[in-house]
Amino acid sequence: MKPYTRSIIELFDGKKRFLIPLYQRQYAWKAQPQLELLWEDIDRSVQRLEQDRSSLTPHFMGAIVIAQVKTFGKQVQAYEIIDGQQRLTTFQLLLAAIRDVAKANGSRYEAELQKYLLNDGVMENQEVERFKLWPSLNDRRSFISIIDPHVDPHVLGPKPVDEEGIIRRSVAAHAYFKEKIAAHVDDNGSFDEHRLELLFEALKDGLAIVSIELEGGDDPQTIFETLNSRGVDLTPGDLMRNFIFQRAKGLGQADHSLLVDKLYEKHWLPLDRAFWGQPASRGRQSRQRLDWMLTDHLSMHIGNLVSVENLFDSYRRWILNSRPFPHVTAELESISATAAIEKRLFDQDPKDPIGNFGRFADAFDVSTAMPLVLYLATEDTVGADIDRALAVLESYILRRDICGSPTKNYNRFFIGIIDRLRAAEGNKIDALVLYLSSRQSDLDRWPDDVEWQRSWLGRNQYKGARQPRLRYIFEAIELAKRTALNEDIEIKSALSIEHIMPQKWRTNWPIPGFDHLDDDTDPEHVARKVERDGVIDNLGNLTLLTGPLNTSVSNGPYSTKMPAVRAHSSLALNRDLIEYDHWNEETISARGLDLFGIAKKIWVAPTRGVDQSALNDLAGDGVKLPPDGTECKFTYAGVDYAGTIEEGHLVVDGVDRPFATFSGASKTITRTNRNGWNDWYLRDQMGGWILADDWRQQAADVPVLESLDED
Repeated sequence: MKPYTRSIIELFDGKKRFLIPLYQRQYAWKAQPQLELLWEDIDRSVQRLEQDRSSLTPHFMGAIVIAQVKTFGKQVQAYEIIDGQQRLTTFQLLLAAIRDVAKANGSRYEAELQKYLLNDGVMENQEVERFKLWPSLNDRRSFISIIDPHVDPHVLGPKPVDEEGIIRRSVAAHAYFKEKIAAHVDDNGSFDEHRLELLFEALKDGLAIVSIELEGGDDPQTIFETLNSRGVDLTPGDLMRNFIFQRAKGLGQADHSLLVDKLYEKHWLPLDRAFWGQPASRGRQSRQRLDWMLTDHLSMHIGNLVSVENLFDSYRRWILNSRPFPHVTAELESISATAAIEKRLFDQDPKDPIGNFGRFADAFDVSTAMPLVLYLATEDTVGADIDRALAVLESYILRRDICGSPTKNYNRFFIGIIDRLRAAEGNKIDALVLYLSSRQSDLDRWPDDVEWQRSWLGRNQYKGARQPRLRYIFEAIELAKRTALNEDIEIKSALSIEHIMPQKWRTNWPIPGFDHLDDDTDPEHVARKVERDGVIDNLGNLTLLTGPLNTSVSNGPYSTKMPAVRAHSSLALNRDLIEYDHWNEETISARGLDLFGIAKKIWVAPTRGVDQSALNDLAGDGVKLPPDGTECKFTYAGVDYAGTIEEGHLVVDGVDRPFATFSGASKTITRTNRNGWNDWYLRDQMGGWILADDWRQQAADVPVLESLDED
């Protein structure tokens, strides 16, 4: 095989044909991300031509693999496409779009572009062989009609059985490029021929592809499998590594070794080791640790949500468009700094504040906070105060969990804090506390001691899926209960959450005074049963035990269970149970209150009553109300409220004054201090309803935290 570097124009120069075999899949590229990324590459090449033509070097667009097909007589030289049909089809659609824009504006480039779309001169079958690219049957009619709108229909062959009413991807791609090109050559309503010329030059000199042309003894299938990693998809980490080190070429050598090799050994070789290749789960997704780390790294830097599926495309776009680093070395150093923090999060050493937060994040399933943790851990001004910063985050999340607060907005919320803290002057952690303390909505409020105690004592906390969270809480309380006189021990046993009064209490834990009643005929007995069932899963009735001890005493009566727990458990958490002579609803409440007294010392409370002017500094730019005519609705205490946006204000049915903000309307209706963006829903274009805050996120086109109330 022979590789050649060719520009997009050179690829189609001369009399030749590229044939797509029928067995290959149909054209599949979409506007996002493939066409958008290609257009960004073209636009960058045009900018380089405008700024400094001498600095323009070809940007490689990947590789294609082709095999020459035997031709005879007057037949046009032809190549079978082994790999790269998506790229070749896209390039043809792009050239056709430039030609069509040139034609619409009477440009001489119409004829020039036609040479790279159609063959001319002598050929055996003019109707077919004049097309540079001959697609498979599914795409043929739509593609050929774009290249030559006046083509004889019988040349196209039979319609695919599913063609009727279907808009082919090739048609959509051609329309996408035409729109982009038309905007590119527009100069205040006039056609700019020079801009079209630069676009053509960019395709001729600024973008290149490697054309691998097979020879007689080459096995096309083996080469195709090798180029595609024999069916194993490249991970985002693989793609990012190649992207970074391809840009690091040309650094020269020192001590007879390439500098790029030294960069790899220092910064990326550690990431290629087994630790980072281990799978880790977040929610329902399982990926390599490396992919999660790089996703967090990018999210932290850009202050935006990043999908692990689109990690490479998002990273590539950020690097090429924003140029955040002066050179590749700085780029790799930044990744190494992130990796060092994230490794501590994965290692979960309880004696390391960052490692302990990793334990906490796993137990409470809050990987969405990782980009914010990375920012705090790598922010120079935070430094040794990272302990306090993580304690604040842990308290915010844990208190909300005990109160049953929703977590659906955590990904946007935590990432949105990063840019706010970057912009905040002074102590970053004070700014973090200030902002979290200011939240008022159920979606993001940091519960104070009163609200937290109410849920701690009165809310059922035990469910199977919550065992890791409860274990984390009780282990933290256990360590806090130990004094300087206690041994400094480490909890190594596999402890589980156990009910002191068992869930199946009816067998061995009868209600005093009702031992003789086996039915539900006595109203007082029924009421007492309901009362007891209501406290069984409260925190005051839960503790930590080893698996064997748990099994041996699980549903036993109080007279045998409590002595066994006292005799075999060395936990301070359980030694305190000796203070109770009996166990009922009252003792459960009393123990819960004792535990809460320790918990509120571990997990700090928010700061209320702060200076609003300071909060406004963190609020960021707001988004105005939706357009006039937008229907709105809000439900509170079982009552539905309807409204409409009129002249930039929310007019609510039955309320005698308009409101400049959603929050103003919510406050008036509920007589409480609320964030109206999280109350009101808006009618969307499809006739459905969207939360006002979600609409605001889309309108701003960046992840924005819920603004402070504007009133």
